[in-house]
Amino acid sequence: MKELNDIVLIGRVTLLNDKQAFNKLVVKYQSPIRRFFLNQTQGNVQLSDDLAQDTFIKAYINLSKFKALSSFSTWLYRIAYNIFYDYVRSNKLTQDIETTAVARCHSETAEAGLMLDIYTALEILSRAERTCITLQLMEGQPIDTIADITGMASGTVKSHLSRGKEKLANYLKQNGYDRKR
Repeated sequence: MKELNDIVLIGRVTLLNDKQAFNKLVVKYQSPIRRFFLNQTQGNVQLSDDLAQDTFIKAYINLSKFKALSSFSTWLYRIAYNIFYDYVRSNKLTQDIETTAVARCHSETAEAGLMLDIYTALEILSRAERTCITLQLMEGQPIDTIADITGMASGTVKSHLSRGKEKLANYLKQNGYDRKR
């Protein structure tokens, strides 16, 4: 039913140029898309908002190309995924040692400790592992959908998830987040 409602809204946008219908799609999907970017950028709110805005602009411009071969959310996440990796490639994001040291130093403070530890833990993952982990654990996407979004084979997604979860578990255990307490 959710996909049918999306299809109706998409039809209203493409056939009737109904901007309110697109606004309903934005309202429906803005939080998950922003959360996806927030996790990919390790908590950079402004960058996440900018990338989310770019995603919705690109979706609006290309909405007539949506073929409904997958759900609208999968199509939208694929756009978000491509926007993020275009950003990474164009800015050649690199992390220096001082940035990690500052993040670890701040993670010891009580008010933001947990979130910074999670973002720091996500930093140890490769881009592919972080994307798969973010989409599955934080966005609730199934493996097949993650494969559609990223263009990876399902087996590759499973491998990235397995390695990523193991790295996260080891990192968090080493930093005092052991379940046995």
